[in-house]
Amino acid sequence: MGFSCGIVGLPNVGKSTLFNSLSNAKAEAQNFPFCTIEPNVGIVFVPDQRIAALAKVVQPEREVPATIRFVDIAGLVRGASKGEGLGNQFLSHIREVDAVAHVVRCFADDNVTHVDGKVDPVADVATISTELGLKDLDTVNKRLDRARKQSKGGDPLEKLAVVVCERLSAHLDAGKPARSFTADDKEREILRELSLLTDKPTFYVANVDEGSLAAIDENPHYRAIKALADSEKTPVVVICAALEAQIAELEPADRPEFLKSAGLEEPGLNSVIRTGYSLLGLSTYFTAGKQEVRAWTIRKGSTAPKAAAVIHTDFERGFIKAEVIWWEDFVALGSEAKCREAGKLAIEGKDYVVRDGDVMHFRFNV
Repeated sequence: MGFSCGIVGLPNVGKSTLFNSLSNAKAEAQNFPFCTIEPNVGIVFVPDQRIAALAKVVQPEREVPATIRFVDIAGLVRGASKGEGLGNQFLSHIREVDAVAHVVRCFADDNVTHVDGKVDPVADVATISTELGLKDLDTVNKRLDRARKQSKGGDPLEKLAVVVCERLSAHLDAGKPARSFTADDKEREILRELSLLTDKPTFYVANVDEGSLAAIDENPHYRAIKALADSEKTPVVVICAALEAQIAELEPADRPEFLKSAGLEEPGLNSVIRTGYSLLGLSTYFTAGKQEVRAWTIRKGSTAPKAAAVIHTDFERGFIKAEVIWWEDFVALGSEAKCREAGKLAIEGKDYVVRDGDVMHFRFNV
């Protein structure tokens, strides 16, 4: 299991450049609005040094990292909630993703047109947040009208929907996103049914110029978006999309030297992926054998049977036990047999909660 992350933002903020760097897919990236019309989709490997470490021990035929799906969505402009620009297409594509990476422009360049004529990342965020909120408000009010009519028959669910939608409508009308709306479990079911755009887990990607990477706090645009993000308790990832595009074009063997010359320890894209994983509450466990070393993505807090199910549903249905080794122990001791001898292999049952980094072997019978 992976997740899908939509890359959104105003036109010409670097969305498609970022997407190309992430996926090495060549989405068209040009200096004019609405360059991206249909969403480009890229399947991206999740960078994880633990796979290489395990593979060095096991010497498998292949290594299979976890993957995630990035979707480059058309640039949005003011009025999109009413269909301006490519608004309706844009909004429907956001509805289909699990999380949102909101790219904001934090660099000045007279050669790159800004749709509003000036660089102001906080104003850019406000434009998109307003349009998403207006669309959500319309969705909630339509549901509220339906709930009021259907609750007259005494349906308790529809009566609850009236209460929830009235509160939610006022919340959205105050300019607040649905993800900050307080709801209990039953109310949350109604919220999920609405599939609201502002309910998506969201983080900001501050696209800066290369010179800002070494002294990011001196960039006033970054400081502004960071202050906004902190007030919202929203993560911010700093990248230079133009530099990431150069890194993506290099052969893997040439990248470490290039990163070193740019003063980077790793591509900024790795942070984008890790932030998305964290935001959605995802974690990774591994299987390791001569055929392959593979990373599997699960929800944090998953029990051993649920983790087994991502390999095959039969593993969950017929689950007996799981043999578990911490990945660092596996690498340090050099084999499953030595881990067993050293008491580092644990036998776990159905209630075991899988850790990020466990190496697992499942026993099952169907």
